[in-house]
Amino acid sequence: MARIGIFFGTTTGNTRKVAKMIKKKYDDETMAKPQNVNKVGADEIAAYDYLIFGTPTMGSGQLPGLSADCEEESWEEFLPNLEEVDFTGKTVALYGLGDQVGYANEFVDAMIELYDLVTSRGGRVVGAWPTDGYEFESSQAVVDGKFVGLVLDQDNQSQLTEERLETWLAQIAPEFGLSA
Repeated sequence: MARIGIFFGTTTGNTRKVAKMIKKKYDDETMAKPQNVNKVGADEIAAYDYLIFGTPTMGSGQLPGLSADCEEESWEEFLPNLEEVDFTGKTVALYGLGDQVGYANEFVDAMIELYDLVTSRGGRVVGAWPTDGYEFESSQAVVDGKFVGLVLDQDNQSQLTEERLETWLAQIAPEFGLSA
């Protein structure tokens, strides 16, 4: 089994594309194939000590799911399954996709729900990301002046995605026992 599990929720496929970009940088022993949370069980997440979770933010700051008018179940429906998972000893990195222009008042808010779940269940979240370079009004995903994970805006700053991703992966590598 790979050392790092990568799980995502998606609606347009952008969060899945980023998960695949991350996976391409690592061999199969290091990182498992990315999986959509609507196709896994909590036991599959519990099996990993190192995890990367990705999510877009929908509408008024929601996780993707049926109540956010998504066509399929996603994080919203899966999150209750994780309430039974003990994250003690687990290291989790988060990435979120959002639209800072169209949704400036709830920019990447959904990430905070994943952050809160992991930390409330004893897990350690790594990979805080600076707010510099983004223009938004507010975000619940900002804790202690930084985003709780990598933030990507594929709608307005897609040209920065690769560079931001490389920088973030180098930042979290030591936390995951990887060489940068």
